[in-house]
Amino acid sequence: MGSANTSGNHALVYGATGIQGWAVINQLLAGYPSKDSFARVTALANRPPSENLLWPKSDKLQVISGVNLLNDGGQAALEKQMKADIPGIETVTHVFFFAYIFTEDPSQEISVNVELLKRAVTAAEYLSSNLKFVLLPTGTKAYGVQCLAEFPFASNLPLSEDLPRIPEPYQSQNFYYNQTDWLESQSKGKQWTWCEVRPDVVVGFVPNNNVYCLAQTLATYLACFRDVEGSGAECAFPGTEKSWRILSNDSSQDVIARFCIHAVLHPEACGQGRAFNVSDNSEPSSWEKKWPVICEFFGLKGTAPPAGGSGPQPGQYLSDHFQQWQDLEKKHGLATGRVGNDRSLAGFQYFIMTMFDFDRQLDLSKQHEAWNSGGKAEEVDSKTAWWTAFERFREAKIIPKAVVDGDVRRIM
Repeated sequence: MGSANTSGNHALVYGATGIQGWAVINQLLAGYPSKDSFARVTALANRPPSENLLWPKSDKLQVISGVNLLNDGGQAALEKQMKADIPGIETVTHVFFFAYIFTEDPSQEISVNVELLKRAVTAAEYLSSNLKFVLLPTGTKAYGVQCLAEFPFASNLPLSEDLPRIPEPYQSQNFYYNQTDWLESQSKGKQWTWCEVRPDVVVGFVPNNNVYCLAQTLATYLACFRDVEGSGAECAFPGTEKSWRILSNDSSQDVIARFCIHAVLHPEACGQGRAFNVSDNSEPSSWEKKWPVICEFFGLKGTAPPAGGSGPQPGQYLSDHFQQWQDLEKKHGLATGRVGNDRSLAGFQYFIMTMFDFDRQLDLSKQHEAWNSGGKAEEVDSKTAWWTAFERFREAKIIPKAVVDGDVRRIM
């Protein structure tokens, strides 16, 4: 086991270049909640990170890639590699687990993602005797939003953490439950505790291409649309009249990250396996309100979907205008590979903006109560959430900087 931790808190972030992992690293390096909260931050990424991470420069940070949690050698080989490759692994105090592997078969998705969690936490627990807290993100699939027309809690809005597990057959297909059951069992009698956070749609930036980043899909689409159709063009909502009006709560990556950090630093209020809905604002919103704000960033006019139909589909539009997108990349010196490959599929966007056509707003009272226990609950509006993400994509040269009405739009 490791030696005593004399250097303060050490955050180990699995999946550090994903939407939520990136944001936790960003907030830790920016000094949230204070510059002394963490002495060391280790970012683990399966794929080598891109050049445009945008993280603040800090001596606290070490970025480690190439650690495969599912290596063929098993747990012992993983622990040997982590001990050799991660300086200070014996001082880790807090684990943020954001690793995930998608598979279409529910039983395989369960086995793979539970194994990821088991290996990650078991290794951290074995290699550091200082482990205090494990944070696990799940999401509104815990409430059955993936059931679509059979959404089980349509009559129990807003969705609260004390709702029961979703009914079968969906319950047995949801790996979240297997992960939380394992953490509950594994943490019994230990010095460390854990909690679960449940965001809805996560709005944020990713440095590497990410199928599940809605903001990236919309950023590339709307940047291309602006270039092809011109400033001030009308851009109809790609969903339906029904999905245009449904109520939900977006979860910006910064708010999620700050709450996650707050949670791990307050085990008395947030540990013992508690679950927390985490979103931007206790007032739910709709695409009817958000779409014009999203389009405004790109100098476009966001409009309702046409009667009985939908606006242009982002994936199809980008495919139809792929040459224009490549010209845009070349003209502005953009990072390549964000459009026209198997990691830029727009199926997730269609799922979120069209198929999610039912109210699913969240009760944020537990989040706010926990946050108020050590500070003040934070809320942001849709403009701040979406424009911050888009500006980061600009800074990373994934979409072009654009001049709208004579001024370069910036929001940070």
